[in-house]
Amino acid sequence: MSIANDPETIRRMGADEDVRAAALDLVAKTLAYRWSYNFSWLGRPVIEFPSDLLAIQELIWTVRPELVIETGIAHGGSLIHSASILELIGGEGRVLGVDVEIRPHNREAIDAHPMRKRIDTIEGSSVDEAVASRVRAAASGKARVLVILDSMHTHDHVLAELRLYAPLATVGSYCVVLDTVIEDLPADAYADRPWGKGNNPKTAVWAFLKEDPRFSTDRELEARLLITSAPDGFLRRVR
Repeated sequence: MSIANDPETIRRMGADEDVRAAALDLVAKTLAYRWSYNFSWLGRPVIEFPSDLLAIQELIWTVRPELVIETGIAHGGSLIHSASILELIGGEGRVLGVDVEIRPHNREAIDAHPMRKRIDTIEGSSVDEAVASRVRAAASGKARVLVILDSMHTHDHVLAELRLYAPLATVGSYCVVLDTVIEDLPADAYADRPWGKGNNPKTAVWAFLKEDPRFSTDRELEARLLITSAPDGFLRRVR
């Protein structure tokens, strides 16, 4: 017998406004402490909530992608996280990371990691057509592709990424857009950044979903997580 909550319990939990408010309050109150910076995966810093790492692990295990495309590399922990799940699955699955700058010490650490054998990187802006062309070439012919967007968080940048890369996600797979929670946080939460309320990944997701009916937000997954940087951001390709 499964110990997982049944769908109705998950639905009720996700619909409980008090519970949802408490989860968001935790995210808001820990922002000043940079909670998401506290974790690593197989020795590399990974700037994500643990719940989101679990969710992405579930998606990779279920979809079994031949290619995971990630924009935003930072220290490389997310690439290594995806690569390690692909390693457990077996086969030839690879991770392709794109970042406008891969700092030398991060590149050296990624190159020295055992999971490097499953990782490819491209240094350049994710919204540059030359970079996007290389990513499309890597995805060409792949039966199962999963996409994770986590680079510059402005509306225009993320919407451009969605238009370029979301269509590479195959039917039944996902385009995961992280840091959509920015829209739900206080207006001054990112006063020192070029993004904020009204200009962030969630507003880009809203605009993209109006353009592209092939994608649908996975509300059940979001309800199970509660604490996530990606509300409205787990986009499943349905056709």
